[in-house]
Amino acid sequence: MSSILKLIRRFVAVLTIATLILLILNVALLIGFARNQIGNGSPWKAAESVSASLTQEGETYTLADEGQQLLEQSGAWAILVENGSGQAVWHSDGLPAEVPLQYSIADLSWAVRGYIADYPITTAEHGDDLILMGYPKTALWKLMWNTYDYQLIANAPKMLFIFLFANIIALLVIYLVVVTGILRPIRPLIRGIQALPEGQEVYVKERGLFSSLAKSVNRASEKLRTQDYELKKKDAARANWIAGVSHDIRTPLSMVMGYASQLEEDPSLPAEGRKKAGIIRLQSLRMKNLVNDLNLASKLEYNVQPLHRQSVNVVALARGIAVDFLNMDAEGQYPIEWATDENLTVCIVDGDPDLLKRALSNLILNAQVHNPDGCTITLTVAREGERCRITVTDDGVGVMDAQLKSLRNTPHYMFNDSGTGEQRHGLGLLIVRQIAQAHGGTVEMDHAPQGGFMVTMTLPGTAG
Repeated sequence: MSSILKLIRRFVAVLTIATLILLILNVALLIGFARNQIGNGSPWKAAESVSASLTQEGETYTLADEGQQLLEQSGAWAILVENGSGQAVWHSDGLPAEVPLQYSIADLSWAVRGYIADYPITTAEHGDDLILMGYPKTALWKLMWNTYDYQLIANAPKMLFIFLFANIIALLVIYLVVVTGILRPIRPLIRGIQALPEGQEVYVKERGLFSSLAKSVNRASEKLRTQDYELKKKDAARANWIAGVSHDIRTPLSMVMGYASQLEEDPSLPAEGRKKAGIIRLQSLRMKNLVNDLNLASKLEYNVQPLHRQSVNVVALARGIAVDFLNMDAEGQYPIEWATDENLTVCIVDGDPDLLKRALSNLILNAQVHNPDGCTITLTVAREGERCRITVTDDGVGVMDAQLKSLRNTPHYMFNDSGTGEQRHGLGLLIVRQIAQAHGGTVEMDHAPQGGFMVTMTLPGTAG
């Protein structure tokens, strides 16, 4: 809303400034033009110049070249009227035939003020006599009654100020009317558009100048609501399906694991048979863990997995998990190197210890599962400012660049862009990412310096 208001204000401000600039330019041009017309030499000064160029020797009058040139340039003519008699004792060339050569006082009064035979006249003294200089009929326009009220002239500055102030008030009124007129129909549209990303139900009245835009906003809102409803239905169906599968598969898996364990321990069976029973038990256990992982991933995604937060020393937690895995690795196929600084004994985070154990166990299990021929796993805990960083690396087969890119960009634990049934890093790592995000942390995956795979989980720490 503020950006739209700013845009409207800027538009009106530009319009106002442009109007003022045009007004100032027009006034300046008018003044310049008028001044040029007056300074172009006033016709009155031209009459004085003609008078100065006219000389008398006895009864003969002679007009100098300067005066003659001035008359020719203006297309004008001149006569000299004698004082007392009113007789024209001299005239220039080109005198119109209708111009009289005898003038009464009344005629002179009219000529001095305005015209002779419709020719505009200017005058100048020539001794005791009078020079009348006439111009073409369309050369000048003379104001015959050029008298003004004195108070009008005296109050001209005040009137000019009032004029400018009235114009400013008018511009402000126009601005308010324009802004109000634009905002009244557009304000509901702006509120509706702003509410769309929030998932709110939006309806804008479809009327006025912006009715077509209001229809588009309403259609977009309806479409978003429909899509949101469909997505929620799909998510609910998926969550229910995962929960149902997790529940239904638990009992048959337990039976398979139980019978496989009995066969594995039955001395009457040959060694090969007991070995196969052990493989069945281990694979069944793996299936059970996968189903549990799937269920946990679903709960974490929909925020239905409660976090039982408490202060957790990540150093002690990681050390304990490393010891547990070493104890379970009877054949020594997956040795774990503890690469944590000996001086770092405490790195406290506010988190759920069970979920953090699950995340770290998944990282170690991921290294074991994808390196069936064995590998060395390195476990490192470090403090970076107020954050705790846990890194698990291995020197196993690692991942290709394409697989690494897929792991980094996989949007969902149900997503699978490979059409093969090959084993891949996937659900376990995505659960690690979900657990880290639930704690306000991050997960980074990369090639390990030893040539294998590396995962770093960073969690916000606390003072302690």
